[in-house]
Amino acid sequence: MTADKSVPSTALLAGADRDGSNYTARHLLVLEGLEAVRKRPGMYIGSTDSRGLMHCLWEIIDNSVDEALGGYCDHIDVILHDDGSVEVRDNGRGIPVDVEPKTGLSGVEVVMTKLHAGGKFGGGSYAASGGLHGVGASVVNALSARLDVEVDRVGSTHAISFRRGVPGSFAAVGPDATFETGGLRKTKRIPKTRTGTRVRYWADRQIFLKDAKLSLENLHQRARQTAFLVPGLTIVVRDEFGLGEGGSKGEESFRFDGGISEFCEYLATDKPVCDVLRFSGQGVFKETVPVLDDHGQMTPTEVTRELAVDVALRWGTGYDTNLKSFVNIIATPKGGTHVAGFEQAVAKTMNEVLRTKKLLRVAEDDIVKDDALEGLTAVVTVRLAEPQFEGQTKEVLGTSAARRIVTNVVSKELKDFLTTTKRDAAAQARVVMEKAVAAARTRIAARQHKDAQRRKTALESSSLPAKLADCRSDDVERSELFIVEGDSALGTAKLARNSEFQALLPIRGKILNVQKSSVTDMLKNAECGAIIQVIGAGSGRTFDIDAARYGKIIMMTDADVDGSHIRTLLLTLFHRYMRPMVEAGRVFAAVPPLHRVELIQPKKGQDKYVYTYSDRELREKLLEFQSKGVRYKDSIQRYKGLGEMDADQLAETTMDPRHRTLRRINLSDLESAEQVFDLLMGNDVAPRKEFISSSAATLDRSRIDA
Repeated sequence: MTADKSVPSTALLAGADRDGSNYTARHLLVLEGLEAVRKRPGMYIGSTDSRGLMHCLWEIIDNSVDEALGGYCDHIDVILHDDGSVEVRDNGRGIPVDVEPKTGLSGVEVVMTKLHAGGKFGGGSYAASGGLHGVGASVVNALSARLDVEVDRVGSTHAISFRRGVPGSFAAVGPDATFETGGLRKTKRIPKTRTGTRVRYWADRQIFLKDAKLSLENLHQRARQTAFLVPGLTIVVRDEFGLGEGGSKGEESFRFDGGISEFCEYLATDKPVCDVLRFSGQGVFKETVPVLDDHGQMTPTEVTRELAVDVALRWGTGYDTNLKSFVNIIATPKGGTHVAGFEQAVAKTMNEVLRTKKLLRVAEDDIVKDDALEGLTAVVTVRLAEPQFEGQTKEVLGTSAARRIVTNVVSKELKDFLTTTKRDAAAQARVVMEKAVAAARTRIAARQHKDAQRRKTALESSSLPAKLADCRSDDVERSELFIVEGDSALGTAKLARNSEFQALLPIRGKILNVQKSSVTDMLKNAECGAIIQVIGAGSGRTFDIDAARYGKIIMMTDADVDGSHIRTLLLTLFHRYMRPMVEAGRVFAAVPPLHRVELIQPKKGQDKYVYTYSDRELREKLLEFQSKGVRYKDSIQRYKGLGEMDADQLAETTMDPRHRTLRRINLSDLESAEQVFDLLMGNDVAPRKEFISSSAATLDRSRIDA
């Protein structure tokens, strides 16, 4: 299609540019610097609601905490100003203020305006940190209407401000003050021993939702958690805005010199059965990572990493497990390799000692992880440079070496505790081990009771009937249960079936007529009980079709009057006690042949044996053979029962899904079906006698198997 050249190009968006000729490089938008962050903020902070607002605050706080992790900072102030701005102060080393040679910018400007820039990329500035990607401060800057930075370093206070990422200075306080572009400037002289960083920012309301606000409760919780993880660090949260209950203002200070031991005590809610245990250790591993060389190039290099493990744990009288895990200061709520190593070590070591001390009997199975962790409160922390996380959310640690190192440390320390000879500690260790053994025995007893209750109902015994020839497949959709009439047919059917997905259940003779029997009588009947038990979904109102063990139930009875009678009795059972199976179209009747005609010298491509399923079909088939000159033996085989067939014949005609014919049983008219069942199988004899008498004249006598 060629567009009319007189039509403006803006009108051709839907149809004229099908060949792509109007799509050129000028249509491509290149987002420079922090523009990408402002265009797609959710990619960097998750959302622009209250969660995103809190995320920005965590980014600034975590930069200060990284200084504390390195041992350069012991005090952090978080101030929520009454004008809506937030300020974070620390007494760390201060952001570098000298010029970065590649960009020609000061260190402060690089950190605040360049994505993926910082001191956490293997340059030796941080042995362990919460930051990984170098985007935290620059993202907060990009999403702020105004951000002020003051750095105390090398005897001077250095200051710079940013308006939506552009460096300069403001003439007054607040984001609406007059702004001039510029660079980092010195504001005053200070003692050379004084260092630190102060960051104050006003979140950009053009980016964040109107109802987005900070949560003082979450801030206190995060500050408390961080103070536990970094012993000796003081974090002060001052609320001047009035986020407290009822708009109250105030200040809270968090400092815990006991570290994660105090954290463990704080988290535990039950009574202890042992003291808080502290396991510490470290290990080394090697990994290949890109490292910035002297020429500014990223070169793949094999480096040796050190991983420090610090664990606090204690068992209590409760039953729940409360396990918190952290990498550096980052919470990993979904665990990871360090948690897997911890759990493996606890379960394995506990089993070893229990066997050694013979607290587990020889015949008893090992305890499992949940038994060992019952009533446990634990804080698992690891520290390493450049941890590998699964995904951007940092919720799961992926560094594979962490599992091995944590397992080794915890196994050694826990074994020392469980095998100690000190009187008090040994008594506590024994209580812990006995608690784990009791949990295991309770779990096994509960499982056995549940299994017993599930199997030993009024409809099922403790095991499946011995006469069931089950299939191997557990796929319910594929599996089939053949209900076979008599043991003679069972023998042939076993040879004819595909044991991968076809199961066989023989029944002896005619089962109970459940239409005129009570539930009690039905339950006492061995054949009815076996059928319900094997299907495994209950009966009556409690029947659960989702629990059925087979996708198809196929009634395979002889093609005679007795076979029809047995099939009717089976249908009565399904109709009354397992009706959902019929309604779902999962009950079938097999259609075995009545006759087998053997052809004499069949032509190429013609079967030697021809099966027919009624006398009428046989007559028609014989007339067809005569008209076509096809010769056949006069001794036509008439099958009176399934047992007369050999396995190949039964498989080919009745059981092989590729050749067989099945008649699906359905209830198109449930009410009339119930009336017919009640008429033919019910207690009232007179209506049945009248039905037989009145219908005698309309009976097709050719259908009588005599």
